[in-house]
Amino acid sequence: MSIAGNLAEIRERMDRAAQRAGRRPDEIALMAVSKTHPAAAILEAIAAGQTLFGENRVQEFAGKRDGLGTVPAQTKFHLIGHLQSNKAAKAVELFDGVDSVDSLRLAERLNEAAERIGKKIDVLIEINVGGEAAKTGLAPASDELYALLDAQARLSALTIRGCMTVPPFTDDPEGARDYFRQLRELRKQLRARSGLALDGLSMGMSHDFEVAIEEGSTCVRVGTAIFGSRSYPAPYEEPRQ
Repeated sequence: MSIAGNLAEIRERMDRAAQRAGRRPDEIALMAVSKTHPAAAILEAIAAGQTLFGENRVQEFAGKRDGLGTVPAQTKFHLIGHLQSNKAAKAVELFDGVDSVDSLRLAERLNEAAERIGKKIDVLIEINVGGEAAKTGLAPASDELYALLDAQARLSALTIRGCMTVPPFTDDPEGARDYFRQLRELRKQLRARSGLALDGLSMGMSHDFEVAIEEGSTCVRVGTAIFGSRSYPAPYEEPRQ
């Protein structure tokens, strides 16, 4: 099926999942995860009406941004992969949002870079709900998580919009449900503690996005089901999206 056909199918499945959960479909954004795919694939998705894209690496997106030319004003690109603090300035230049902030230091670097160029940037805090050593993200209810939220008042160029997670992978989509619930409940607690809106809840990928929607996701990150399988140059290893 074409990218346009895949997008239409994903949107239909999202609508059905929202209806099952008693939610409005327009409450949930679809992020097309275009990492490792060429600019031509992104342009094909844009032509099919897709406006939100996720990329995993600063260098990769920098290399294909010129190939996109002028895109519609509503088209947004977010960084969803791990970001080293020394690449914060480049990330601020390239992206409309960073959905994988996993330290106070990184948030401060992003804020400094955004201030220098007069840009506002939205971020999500990445939470490692499964406590997996191989994954980045802050531990739930950790001191650094609270410190990051408390820092919002002085991070004038950065807006913390909510939380993101990549749960432990299971072949059965139901295996992710408890982790999605944990993040939803954690966000509720963080809202009460911080007084921030924290409207964003980014969770759910190609194989489990329907379960995520049922558990309150406001943004699902779908790559393979839209663009097809990926090939990775060694030694790159993908975190599933």
